Amino acid sequence: MKRTVYKNIRDFKEQNEALQAGLPFSEDLQILASPLAVGSRTIPNRFCCQPMESCSALKDNTPDEITLRHYRGFAGGGSGLVWLEATAVLPEAKANTFQLYIDKNNLDAYKRTVEEIKKAGEEKNGAEPVVILQLTPSGRYSKPNGYPEPLVAANNPAIEKDEPLSPDRIVSDEYLDRVRDALVEAAGLAEKAGFDGADIKCCHGYLLSELMGAHTRKGRYGGSLENRSRLLLEASEGALQNAGDFIITARINAWDGLPYPWGFGVPEDGSLDFAPDEPVWVLKKLASFGMELVNITMGNPYVIPHVNRPFFKGGYEPEEHPLVSTSRILRGTALLKKRVPELKVVCSGLS
Repeated sequence: MKRTVYKNIRDFKEQNEALQAGLPFSEDLQILASPLAVGSRTIPNRFCCQPMESCSALKDNTPDEITLRHYRGFAGGGSGLVWLEATAVLPEAKANTFQLYIDKNNLDAYKRTVEEIKKAGEEKNGAEPVVILQLTPSGRYSKPNGYPEPLVAANNPAIEKDEPLSPDRIVSDEYLDRVRDALVEAAGLAEKAGFDGADIKCCHGYLLSELMGAHTRKGRYGGSLENRSRLLLEASEGALQNAGDFIITARINAWDGLPYPWGFGVPEDGSLDFAPDEPVWVLKKLASFGMELVNITMGNPYVIPHVNRPFFKGGYEPEEHPLVSTSRILRGTALLKKRVPELKVVCSGLS
């Protein structure tokens, strides 16, 4: 693959056309400086710091100086929307020993975190960013004690291949009810800590995201779209009912890039085309509950990382150019926005 650094618009345009990537672009950047209202909050511009774990929490599961510096930098650098990294809602839901975890005993540290982020934005840019906390049950990627302890929605041969997980790693419907309640409770804690909003994480192969593609699962959380989306929808609706003036949002995989019946947003013919009908149905349901903002992403960074962002370096050579991957997520997000215009939409994977 030709690895290109684009030094000007002309070089980018030539590569875009040669690849038939179809990436839209403009030299008019005024839209990026415009504010956006979400509920009673105003995001001061269109730059979003996406959630990416620092993996350096203190022993009480709260942000250390490395994490704080990370977000002070983003806020001071001008991001109008700072989307704080994945924070576990149950002890066993942590993806690593040093992942953040919020509970009623450590709220003061999270209050200080929000204060520092907003202060950095105000001092450097004259405007406080809107700060959202991402809430997660890590599911397949749970590793709370330093070694894998997966909690999966269903076996997935597209990921597990010839090493299927033991059936005892598949969580029960009753456990998923508990996860739902923990997500709703954690959203309330985030509000008490001073965050502007909370994200019910449903992306990148973690538990809620995996459920969306759990066509083979039995019971209340598998099979039909209504069942597969049940945990996302019930957790979101529950959090929204308690939210008041607080933003409840979700970061959602619109396309898993895994063949049916092992993925979401793909057609039943076994191809890997983007099939938007099911994501559109889910987004419309969320909007009907009163959700105003969603964050759209695609793929699984543990399986096909080139789908998530422009990818040059890793353990394999992707079959497609990074501009093609970037175009898929941007054009897919634009399509969803067109079909669910009542939602305000963040697009992931552009940098």
